[in-house]
Amino acid sequence: MCTQSRTDESEAGLRVLATERTDAYLMRRALVRGYVVVIWRGRHVVEPYQLSDDEAARYQADVHRVARAMAAHFRPMKMNWQTLGNRVPHLHTHVTPRYRDDPAPGAPLPDGPNLPLPERQWRADATALRRLLGVEPR
Repeated sequence: MCTQSRTDESEAGLRVLATERTDAYLMRRALVRGYVVVIWRGRHVVEPYQLSDDEAARYQADVHRVARAMAAHFRPMKMNWQTLGNRVPHLHTHVTPRYRDDPAPGAPLPDGPNLPLPERQWRADATALRRLLGVEPR
């Protein structure tokens, strides 16, 4: 993730927020509609505790900002936040809306299979999130 370019669109997702310290992508493939990954774009760190207090506050503020926009748009029952890094050792947080009728109500989502979301809906969701986040239209 450190070496990825900061593109607006990739095979994985559409960027809905870019700050000097983070990028947030609405993922193209997911178990549930609205899955976003927020990626730290500062110096390389694996764990949140490796950030300075100021960096940590700014990172968390961006994650909160994205989650609020997601909650407003998708209206989930619950929002799951996961800062893992087992597969990709670079600081990033998975923000996943949870719904009453999702694949695992009341339990953690299984590890796939992540399915492609309908293109038109996925792009419309990205546009709505950008608007809620105050990001200029593309």
